[in-house]
Amino acid sequence: MNQENQLIEQNDETEIDLLEIYYLLKAKLKWLILAFAIGGLIAGSITYYLITPKYTATAKIYMVPSSKGSVLDLSDFNMGTSLSQDYSELIKIRPVINEVIDKLDLDMEYEDLLKQITIETIGDTRILAVSVEDTDPKMAERIVNQLAETAVTYIPKVMDTSAPNIAEHAVVPKKMSSPNLAKNTIIGAILAMILVAAGLIVRMLMDDSVKTAEDVEKEFGIMPFTVIPEGDIAEISDAVEKPDKKKRKQMRRNQKRKEK
Repeated sequence: MNQENQLIEQNDETEIDLLEIYYLLKAKLKWLILAFAIGGLIAGSITYYLITPKYTATAKIYMVPSSKGSVLDLSDFNMGTSLSQDYSELIKIRPVINEVIDKLDLDMEYEDLLKQITIETIGDTRILAVSVEDTDPKMAERIVNQLAETAVTYIPKVMDTSAPNIAEHAVVPKKMSSPNLAKNTIIGAILAMILVAAGLIVRMLMDDSVKTAEDVEKEFGIMPFTVIPEGDIAEISDAVEKPDKKKRKQMRRNQKRKEK
């Protein structure tokens, strides 16, 4: 009984032939290329025409406070490194953001502007890169410069330290930072091709009809004795009937000649 059950389970299992899938995809290569092109075209069109472009402006703050007037020592540099993370968080506090909103007369709330701000420490340096992303490049430049100026004057008062320096003011960005047209186009093209390939493979796996001698062997475990070759029955019948018609006509002509 156990052996019979194992045989039944083995027969019920669906074998996935990777080589067969390869030949299927190779035969449908034109459809895959077409799907790749159409997917890229759709994704690129959506990115270009439907998604609003955004621009990012960046200002840089140098975090080296001096504890002894204009003289810097090793402790000052170490302090600047440790304060970088503190400044990254304090730049985002509500008083600083609200002051920027008030000075620029922005029509937005604290949470709205906070979503547009990105602050990063550049490598192992004591430089903070403060970035603002906006649909208007000029507005992005104005906001980030005002944010940097507000931060270097307001935060040192809270921390009771000397103010850092603005190493670089932001300029109006000329190129959009998002969306990435090339990236979205490639992703859309690849996804479309994968979906079409997956559909073809699923269709092949769900097709349980017997078409070839190999299918008969897989399904029943035996090889067929004979195989009917593929061809056009109409062409075969016409090819056979043409010589017969000629012979019949010739026989009729000969018979008429004899009768005369």
